[in-house]
Amino acid sequence: MALSQLSADAVELGRFRHYMQKEIFEQPDALANTLEMAGAAKSVQPGLFGADAEECLRRVDSVLILACGTSYHSGLVARYWLEAIAGIPCTVEIASEYRYRVSVPRAEQLVVAMSQSGETADTLAALRYARELGQNKTLAICNVPESAIVRESLLRFITRAGPEIGVASTKAFTTQLAALFLLTLVLAKLRGRLDAAQENGHLVALRHLPAAVQKVLALEPEIAEWAQGFAGKQHALFLGRGHHYPIALEGALKLKEISYIHAEAYPAGELKHGPLALVDKDMPVIAVAPNDALLEKLKSNLQEVRARGGELYVFADADSEVHAAPGLHVLRLPEHYGPLSPILHVVPLQLLAYHVALVKGTDVDKPRNLAKSVTVE
Repeated sequence: MALSQLSADAVELGRFRHYMQKEIFEQPDALANTLEMAGAAKSVQPGLFGADAEECLRRVDSVLILACGTSYHSGLVARYWLEAIAGIPCTVEIASEYRYRVSVPRAEQLVVAMSQSGETADTLAALRYARELGQNKTLAICNVPESAIVRESLLRFITRAGPEIGVASTKAFTTQLAALFLLTLVLAKLRGRLDAAQENGHLVALRHLPAAVQKVLALEPEIAEWAQGFAGKQHALFLGRGHHYPIALEGALKLKEISYIHAEAYPAGELKHGPLALVDKDMPVIAVAPNDALLEKLKSNLQEVRARGGELYVFADADSEVHAAPGLHVLRLPEHYGPLSPILHVVPLQLLAYHVALVKGTDVDKPRNLAKSVTVE
C-alpha cells in the first residue's frame, strides 16, 4: 500500500491566507477525487469498499457508526440517508462513550469507524471493543490509507481529500459525507431499494457535486460581510431540521473551534423546549434553511426568534421563500440539492467561522488547546 505523500502544492498556501481557507476551497477537487471511481461507472458497486464487500454487505442488518467530533457529525447525517434511502437501521455513537458502556452486539451489524487521520485514540479503541464483542463486519472510512483504523478493519474506503493541515476539519468532513452517501446507495441496491432510474439520478447528482460546491464558494464575499457583525458577540445559536440539524452542529463546532465564540446547535423544533430563553438582540441565530419538506416548519421557528428580537442569519436555497427584512439576513445558495444538500450547506458555515475568526484575529490554523489528531484520551 502506497504511503500518503505531501506534495509541494499541498503545503504551500499560494493565494490563501490560511490552510483552513485553502482546504475549504479545495473541496470541489477533493470531492471529485473521492468520487472518481463511482462517477466514472454506470452503477454503484460494493467493490468500492473492498474485495470482500459484496459478501459482507449483503448480510448486514443494521449499521453502527463510531466517530468523534466532526466525523461524528458526518455520521449523524448518514443516519438519515441510511434509514430513508437504504431502509436499514442506523445508530451513531460518540466513540469515547461507546467504548466505556455495555452495549448489545449484533452479529450482522456493520460497524463503521470514521476518522480523518485513522489514528484517533477513542475511535480506534471503540473499533477494537466492537470486535471484542464479536462484531467483525467492520468498515474504515479514512483519509490516510496506512493508518491503524484502516489496517484493523475488514473493509475500507479511502477518502481522497489530500493532506488536511488546519486543525478545524473541512474537506475531510465533506469527503466523508460523499463516502457515506456511496455506502447508502450500495446498501440500498443490495436490499432491492434502488431501481435503475434512482441509481442513475443519484450518480448524476454526485458527478455534478464538485461544480455545485464551487458555486457555493463564490458566496465568500457576502459571508465575509456577515462575519463583521459577529466580532463582538459572545454566543451564537445554530438551527437546522432533519439531516441539516447535524450540519448546524458542525457549523457551531467550527465557530467555537477557531473564533472562541460559544456556539450551540439545536433542532429548530426544540426552540420552545429551552433555548428560546437565550434569544435576544446580542445573540445571533444562524439557520440552515434548504427548500425541503421541513421548510415551512422551519419558517415558523424563525418567526419565533424574530418575535423575541433575535438577529437571524439564514442560509437558504435559491427557490426558498425566505426574504430579507430588518433583523433577518438571507443568503441564497445557487441550487437545491436534494439528499446531498447537507454537503452544500456546510460550506458557507465553514466560511462563516473562518471569516469571524479573521475579524477576531485568532490563530485560524492552530486554535488554542486543540490538536489535529487526537491520539490520547
